[in-house]
Amino acid sequence: MIKLNFLLSLTFTIVNPYFVYILCCADNSYYVGITNNLERRINEHNEGEDKKAYTFKRRPVKILFHTEFNDVNEATSFEKKLKGWSRKKKEAIISGNWDLLPDLSNCKNHTRYDRPKNE
Repeated sequence: MIKLNFLLSLTFTIVNPYFVYILCCADNSYYVGITNNLERRINEHNEGEDKKAYTFKRRPVKILFHTEFNDVNEATSFEKKLKGWSRKKKEAIISGNWDLLPDLSNCKNHTRYDRPKNE
């Protein structure tokens, strides 16, 4: 009886997942977004519900990558990082090559990459 009461008193938290995604637009540009319903959101992009949206004049869009989060703050943080990444870094995760990210993150412009260390 005690065990049964204990089990009945348990509460469950339903976690709604959040998705961070990368779309390829008709003009071959990438769009990064976040949603709690991936299928619905992709449909909204393709239906062109918002004339001011980045994807409105770049339809149709195709999903290339998505990852799931249980915490909206983590999802938002990752989305913001992705939006700041280079195309090459986005393409690395699209193709599953996460191990390339450190090298793609290295600064390779002349002011840092080619300059001798004693300058």
